[in-house]
Amino acid sequence: MERKEFISKLGISLAAICAGCGIASCGSNPKAEDPAPTPTGGTGGNSNALLSANLDSELKNVGEFKVSNGVILVRLATGNTANAFTAVQVACTHQGTPVNYNGSQGKFICPNHGSQFSTTGAVLVGPAATSLKSYTVNISGSALSVTA
Repeated sequence: MERKEFISKLGISLAAICAGCGIASCGSNPKAEDPAPTPTGGTGGNSNALLSANLDSELKNVGEFKVSNGVILVRLATGNTANAFTAVQVACTHQGTPVNYNGSQGKFICPNHGSQFSTTGAVLVGPAATSLKSYTVNISGSALSVTA
């Protein structure tokens, strides 16, 4: 292979790799929008529920969470009352990466760039500049539903 052919093929290969990096990594989108969650119908008779849970069998322990339709629901305390739970958008407002709940620190953390959010979704540490959208938690008996 001649030098000119090698450099040409190397350049094409690097361009293809770099294009793939932009897709797989953060990209250049400065702020990802929360995709509109789709109501699931769920349990408890709430047809507008974005997420639902049966508290007799799910989310029984503090720190347990459930993710569905762009929402992360976390049990923060004991008892089956709405204030024992929090529900926020799962997509980090910086670039859309799903956040994780860290129970020992009591906050949501984005694994991509380290943005941190309170249990209400407020930004604690950037680079995210916008809070996570919070949702309403409703409980009827053992049926929990999350609505916009």
